[in-house]
Amino acid sequence: MQNDSTLEDHFPQTSALETANHLVRHLQVFLTPLLKDLDAQIDKRLVATFLNTIRAILEHRHRNGGLLLSELGGFLLSPDQAPAGTKRISNLLRCVKWTFESIARFLWQEADTRRKALTKEEETVLVVWDESVNEKPESQKAEGLGPVRSSKAKRLSRIKPGYYRPPGPPVFVPGLNWLCLLVMGTSGPPTVLGMEWWTTRKTEEGPEPQSGRTLRSGWLSALAHAWGRTVLHVFDRGYAGAPWLGEMLRLNVRFVQRWPKGHSLVDAEGQQKKAWQISRGKAWQISRGKRSWEQRSVKDARRNEERKIGVVAFPVTHPKQQPIGRKPAELPEAPLWLVVARSGITGQEPWYLLTNEPVETAEDAWRVVMAYARRWQIEQTFRYNKSELAMESPRLWTWERRLKLLYMVTLAYAFLLSLLNPALELLRKWLLRHYCHRTGKRSQETPAPLYRLRSALSRLWQECSSPNYRFTAINSG
Repeated sequence: MQNDSTLEDHFPQTSALETANHLVRHLQVFLTPLLKDLDAQIDKRLVATFLNTIRAILEHRHRNGGLLLSELGGFLLSPDQAPAGTKRISNLLRCVKWTFESIARFLWQEADTRRKALTKEEETVLVVWDESVNEKPESQKAEGLGPVRSSKAKRLSRIKPGYYRPPGPPVFVPGLNWLCLLVMGTSGPPTVLGMEWWTTRKTEEGPEPQSGRTLRSGWLSALAHAWGRTVLHVFDRGYAGAPWLGEMLRLNVRFVQRWPKGHSLVDAEGQQKKAWQISRGKAWQISRGKRSWEQRSVKDARRNEERKIGVVAFPVTHPKQQPIGRKPAELPEAPLWLVVARSGITGQEPWYLLTNEPVETAEDAWRVVMAYARRWQIEQTFRYNKSELAMESPRLWTWERRLKLLYMVTLAYAFLLSLLNPALELLRKWLLRHYCHRTGKRSQETPAPLYRLRSALSRLWQECSSPNYRFTAINSG
């Protein structure tokens, strides 16, 4: 932003009201390309409501009711004008002149800008993929709900020390399937590339059912044509298998994929034999008995402790890349490597990472391991959006309106990520010190910047409410 340097130079002398107004302007500047796009489609007053609703989402911190329109209406205007505020948000969401695709295009453009910046800095650009679900266990009539496997039930029924009752079969509840993609470098905060929600259940009214595989293939194809091999795609074990591997090889994209230890691969010795003599082994069998190339002390961000990790790599192929008799190979021929990262802790499974990045040295193997380690950021994204931004709390009947609200929440999350810019470090410290101070070494060192940052931002804006606080539009324009 243009005003950031001025604010940073004189920050100790700025008042809370000036800081609050500066952050409102920062939000407006961040969304300016999108606001211009919306202004060409809808009434100017609806554009003002759009911006103020993003602000209300950031300000209203309530896990179970954070996205209820009646609650947001009180933050949009004032508690005594909550019905009027609720009506304004309803008018915005049911307006048919704009769709959530405008927000999706804005997120793509922001991610592309981040990709170009990282490329200019000669840093590896990562595109991290993962999926989750939006659970609505008490809902039945809302459009688009389909059966999803409950991650909450799985977590609550997990066996714990002293409790010996084993978990039962998977629990399915009404909800939405959720795909998320993030762009990030080897360090620093991520940037939201896109989020998709879909259902697999066909109903008389509501959206058309979609296949998760079709949706993923569409994203991969679009990224392959737009960005090519300038990015490295990172996947978890849920994407492992011949179908997805074949798509990545056919589109010639760079990837790192965690491979289940029980899935088969063909080692280098097997490649030298005849087709009918190829020896197939599981991933853990290929690396069994092989010493690590190198060991390093690596900080585990999840547990906040140092761990000694060893790496080793092997050239491999997938069994379906090999012809069997007269039957041709099902997957394209391409060199693959299996990188194994061992922690040396009893009972902890190593990482088996399948990649098409050349791995000839220990340094190459470490780059693959560190790229996959960044995948933890997307787990934090799901957790933050569910718990802090209340993405599972909307109560909207129609599919389109619910998607609009969810994409607006995604914008709020993208704005919070923009506040992690190193240029705003002094601003963040001031906010956390004055509006979300924590005593105790553990609370101060806990890596939870967005939780405290949003809390501080909410308290600042509530304290400094003023006529300049909201973006207003008097006429229809």
